[in-house]
Amino acid sequence: MITERISSTRHQSALTLFWPMLVIAGLALTLRPTVTSTGPLLEGIRLSTGMGLQAASLLVVLPMLCMGVFPLLLPLIGKHLSENAWITGGLLAIAASGLWRLGLGTGWALIASALIGGTGIAIVQALAPGVVKRWYPQRVPLAMGIYSALLMAGGGIAATLSPVVAQHYGSWQAGLGIWLLLPVVALFLWWLRPSEVMETKHNGVAVNFFKNRRAWLLASYFGLANAGYACMIAFLPTYAHDLGWSAQGSGELIGIMTIFQVLGALGAPALSAHRLDRRPWLFFAVGIQIVGFAGLILMPESLLILWAAMIGGGLGACFSLTLTVALDHLSAPRLAGALTAFVQGIGFIITAIVPYFAGFLREWLGSFQVVWLLLLSTLVAMLVVTMKFVPTGYAKAINLPNT
Repeated sequence: MITERISSTRHQSALTLFWPMLVIAGLALTLRPTVTSTGPLLEGIRLSTGMGLQAASLLVVLPMLCMGVFPLLLPLIGKHLSENAWITGGLLAIAASGLWRLGLGTGWALIASALIGGTGIAIVQALAPGVVKRWYPQRVPLAMGIYSALLMAGGGIAATLSPVVAQHYGSWQAGLGIWLLLPVVALFLWWLRPSEVMETKHNGVAVNFFKNRRAWLLASYFGLANAGYACMIAFLPTYAHDLGWSAQGSGELIGIMTIFQVLGALGAPALSAHRLDRRPWLFFAVGIQIVGFAGLILMPESLLILWAAMIGGGLGACFSLTLTVALDHLSAPRLAGALTAFVQGIGFIITAIVPYFAGFLREWLGSFQVVWLLLLSTLVAMLVVTMKFVPTGYAKAINLPNT
């Protein structure tokens, strides 16, 4: 009898620990396929629709722009609906985008579907970290690392499998639309999430970070860190195709990059967990990206997989470390959450601008080398900025009362 009771308690404890993470996994996996599935199929899409490379960049730019705008609007519009309503609506928008992609045939319709899907992604992505922190208050670094890794893994899986699906069905629309299944599954898991007492409205923290110089610095840093990711998923498959790679091979290249992103996203928080000064790991994360982009410029054909892997590892580490540094600036959880919302909001707007400008440079000059050189210069600037993230100066730099 006692043994049965102990077994039941352990089973309940394991379920309490792992079931919420399964729900979080469902949310995370939906947040990148809408964006990453287009890159490996871009040549076929452009031939079918007549889209130019700059117009095609909107398939990445618009979702990224949505990811920036929504977190900034959340304090104003979030109070009108509950968290449950927002996340449910976001997942439905992602699913609707995928459903539409199964049958569309024009470039502008595809761009419109990216806008709808991007809006849904922005909603879920803005609210998911708060869910993670609420469900795992004692394991925030680990839980956020898993969330970040799964978010990136979803993008890599979509990039790898979209060409396979498209080839099987003889339709690039099928390769894009198949990913409506993920938000449907995530919606089912969300409806079965652990029960909890919640406020009926989503309430943000009314802090104006627009006049805070350190908040802008963090946001710019985050935006430039993610700009490399946006450009890689937008242009690396086309770049590989120009070097003789097939659509499936270029998708697998994104998959390899994603594997190292996941390793970076999981490894960097774990390795830096025992010291507040994250700069050594940030220097390393930015540095290996510099080597990777330099390799794309100087020796692209022979070592393309190596350069993609190095860039992926650096991107994954930068994503999780930059958000961690932002959280380190403030001890009050709600203020820290508000700061990270601002950082992601402004940051993703910057992220959206870079690939669009890069697409313009590529079409104007006819070479991807200038794109990689642009990203290389931003990474050098990030190395300089990294020196400013001295933990003892966080309170003075952020300059907020009661922090």
